[in-house]
Amino acid sequence: IGGGRGRSLKRGSPDSALYQLQQEAPRPKRIICPQEVENRPKYYGREFHGIISREKADELLGGVEGAYILRESQRQPGCYTLALRFGNQTLNYRLFYDGKHFVGEKRFESIHDLVTDGLITLYIETKAAEYISRMTTNPIYEHIGYATLLREKVSRRLSRTKTESRKASVTCEENTPVEKINYLLFRKTLFQIVHTFRGPHWCEYCANFMWGLIAQGVRCSDCGLNVHKQCSKYVPNDCQPDLKRIKRVYCCDLTTLVKAHNTQRPMVVDICIGEIEARGLKSEGLYRVSGFTEHIEDVKMAFDRDGDKADISAGIYPDINIIAGALKLYFRDLPIPVITYDTYSKFIEAAKIFNPDERLEAIHEVLMLLPAAHYETLRYLMIHLKKVTMNEKDNFMNAENLGIVFGPTLMRPPEDSTLATLNDMRYQKLIVQILIENEDVLF
Repeated sequence: IGGGRGRSLKRGSPDSALYQLQQEAPRPKRIICPQEVENRPKYYGREFHGIISREKADELLGGVEGAYILRESQRQPGCYTLALRFGNQTLNYRLFYDGKHFVGEKRFESIHDLVTDGLITLYIETKAAEYISRMTTNPIYEHIGYATLLREKVSRRLSRTKTESRKASVTCEENTPVEKINYLLFRKTLFQIVHTFRGPHWCEYCANFMWGLIAQGVRCSDCGLNVHKQCSKYVPNDCQPDLKRIKRVYCCDLTTLVKAHNTQRPMVVDICIGEIEARGLKSEGLYRVSGFTEHIEDVKMAFDRDGDKADISAGIYPDINIIAGALKLYFRDLPIPVITYDTYSKFIEAAKIFNPDERLEAIHEVLMLLPAAHYETLRYLMIHLKKVTMNEKDNFMNAENLGIVFGPTLMRPPEDSTLATLNDMRYQKLIVQILIENEDVLF
């Protein structure tokens, strides 16, 4: 329920003005039918008056603001209407029920709650239409809104990292300079979910009151940002995840985990690769041979429980295949694969190019489309897998073998199609093989 025009609040009004308007909104007044109505739906109460005309409904409401009844349509039996008195007129809304009551997007446990929320929305949008219009397109309180809070949060993190530049040169074992990406610049989309706030809440973007009885706005499940649905379109699309909200390591979005822990790559990747390179590079069938599933699940639970304090040392897990299996499981469990759904088809098309030089160039171009955290993780993994192939005489794992193992692990088609997966398997293998063999050129 919504709409309407009327006088607007003046720009610069206190941010509690909308809250005051909600307090002033008309209260619902149920008009009870004096006699029992036959065939009344079980989910409606005595406010249901059966089949009556609009004129009769208007008469029953008696011109009382907030008064409401339910009626069955004369023209369409089996269809129900909410007749509500507001603004010196009777408003009629088609009413639906699917376990909850609704006339629009919001769903309510009771008709009373639906009407209460509707009256609040109508009243505020009538009294403050112009104010709300300016609020969503040009935040009135931007100086204390989310934009400033975001800058301050990033600023605090930057101060903790001292004078770390955007890209710092580090050296790997082969003394080859590699660019190190600053995790602070990894961008992450806000994961916004419609949310019902208990008690008064104010938007963190425009600093205005979030009105309504339920579903007053949206909340990001990763950083906890609370904003109006209207304001969510204008919020800087760079979530700053709150570590307290990240309940696990496995099955967590890669960029979310990286930003929450202030790391370049997921700690699972760093710790598992570190352990494998320390004691497992010569292990026969590395990544091809499976470890015990129960022990791999134990490693997963250790990371979920203890984070970067998880102990996966040889004393606890002497079989290196368990650690390799836990790393592969982490990649398989990602909600968005390392090679993202958005880039999947482009990688497959690049793999189909016959000319090797053109194919390599096409793959490089698609790599540039990956989100920064995904790119950095893939880069680090390929450097590691190249080291695995350098020990092929002992572990019998070349780039092609590793491509077979990691192809379907690192990239999955957007649509859940077995046929598409089978058709693309050879190209998935080829992509990973090329990435390993050419990691020094492609990254």
